[in-house]
Amino acid sequence: MTQNTSPAAHRTAFLVTALCWVIVLFDGYDLIVYGTVLPELFEEPGWGLTKSTAGLLGSLAFLGMLVGAVLAGTLADHLGRRRTILGCTIWFSVFTALCAFAPSPEVFGVLRFLAGLGLGGLVPSANALATEFVGPRHRAVVSTLMMSGVPIGGTAAALVGIGVMPRFGWRTMFLIALLAVLVVIPLCLKLLPESPLWLRSRGEHTRAAEIEQRFGLPPGADHDLVPQAERRLRSLLRPPYTNATLLFSLATAVTLFAWYGLATWLPQLMRESGFDLGSSLSFLLALSLGAVLGSLVTAWGGTRIGSIPTAVIAALAAAIGLATLLTHPHSAVAYGALVLAGVGTHGTQCLIIAAVANHYPAHLRGSALGFSLGFGRIGAVLAPQAGGWLLAAGLGVNSNFLAFALAAAVAGVLLLLCPRPTRSTTAHDAGSALDDNGNVPAYEKRAV
Repeated sequence: MTQNTSPAAHRTAFLVTALCWVIVLFDGYDLIVYGTVLPELFEEPGWGLTKSTAGLLGSLAFLGMLVGAVLAGTLADHLGRRRTILGCTIWFSVFTALCAFAPSPEVFGVLRFLAGLGLGGLVPSANALATEFVGPRHRAVVSTLMMSGVPIGGTAAALVGIGVMPRFGWRTMFLIALLAVLVVIPLCLKLLPESPLWLRSRGEHTRAAEIEQRFGLPPGADHDLVPQAERRLRSLLRPPYTNATLLFSLATAVTLFAWYGLATWLPQLMRESGFDLGSSLSFLLALSLGAVLGSLVTAWGGTRIGSIPTAVIAALAAAIGLATLLTHPHSAVAYGALVLAGVGTHGTQCLIIAAVANHYPAHLRGSALGFSLGFGRIGAVLAPQAGGWLLAAGLGVNSNFLAFALAAAVAGVLLLLCPRPTRSTTAHDAGSALDDNGNVPAYEKRAV
C-alpha cells in the first residue's frame, strides 16, 4: 500500500496524537496531585496523618501503577487499545475524584491504589496507539511527547493548587480529575480509532485496512514472525545482554526513585524549610517545568552525542541541583536548582528509554523496554515511603534531598557502566524496528 501523505491524513494523525497526549496529561495531574495537597493533608482534622503514613499513602498509587501496567497488557489483548485507554482514563479519573470524599487516611489510601491501577495502564497504551499513526521517523518524537505529558500534568497540578487550594481546599483538587471524563472521553469516543494491528489479530482485516488507508499506514504484519514473549525475556538475561539489562533496569529504578520522591515530598519539604503553601507549590512548579524542559533538552543532546553520554550528564546535573539544596540557598538559587533537578531526573529517564531502544536488536526491543520500565517502577513505589521514613526518623529535610541526590548520582554511574551497542546490532537495526505489538512491520520485513 502506498503511504498516504494527504493533508487530511496528517491532520487526523495529529489529532490522534493530541488526544492521547491530553489523556496522558490528566494521568500526570492525577499522579502528582498528591504531592501538591500533602501539606494540607497533615492539617486535615481527625486524620492525624504522620510522615510515615503519608509516605505509605504516596507509595500506594505507584504500587497500583505497577499492577495496572501488567493488567493493561492483558486488557489490551482482549479489549483492544482504544477500549483500554478509555477504560483506564475513566477508571483513574473516577477513583481520583472519589479521593475528595475520603473520610480517613485508610479510605484515601485504598482509593489512591485503585486510581493507580488505571494510571499505570494508561501511559503505555496511549503511547503505543499514538506511535502507530505516525511514520517510523516520527515515532521517537511521539514517544518523547507522551513522556512530557506527565510532568506537564504535574505543572498543571502545581498551578491549579496555587489558585484553588487557598480558597476551596485540597478536596477540590481531586474533583478536577473528572474533567477528563466530562471533556476528553466524549472526544475520544468520537474521534479515536482502534489499533489496526489489534484488529488484524482478531481477524478484522477489512476494518483494519480501512483505518490503515485512512491514516496512510503500511499494511499490518503477519504475527507468525514474532518470537514468544518467554523466549524474548530469557534472552534479555543471557549474554551478551545480561549486564545491559541489569544496568538499565537499576538505572531506571533509581532515576524514578529520585523523580517521584521529589514530586511527592517537595511541597512539604519546602514548607518545613519555612516557606508558605503558595511558595512551596511554586517550587514544585519549578521542578515540573524543569522536567518538561528536560524532555526537550536531553532529546536534543541525545541526537548529537548519544543517549548514554547525555543521560550520564543529565543524571549528574540532577545530583548537583539536589545537592545545592542541602546548603539552604536563597529562593532564586533554589528555584534554579530544582529546574536543574527536573531537567536531570526526567531527562535521564527519557534518555534511558532511547538507550534501551538503541541497544537491543529489533526482536528484543519491546521486551527490553517493558522489563526496564517494569523493574524501574519499584523505585517509584519505594520513593514516597522512604521520604516519609526519613522525616519520621527526625533526620530532617536535608535527608530527603541527600537521598534523592545520591539516587541521581548512582543512576549516572550505572549508565556510565552500561555497554554500548555493538556495530552489528546497530547495523541490523538501522532499517528495522518492532511495531508496538512486538511485530515486524510489513514495510520492514522487506528491508530485513
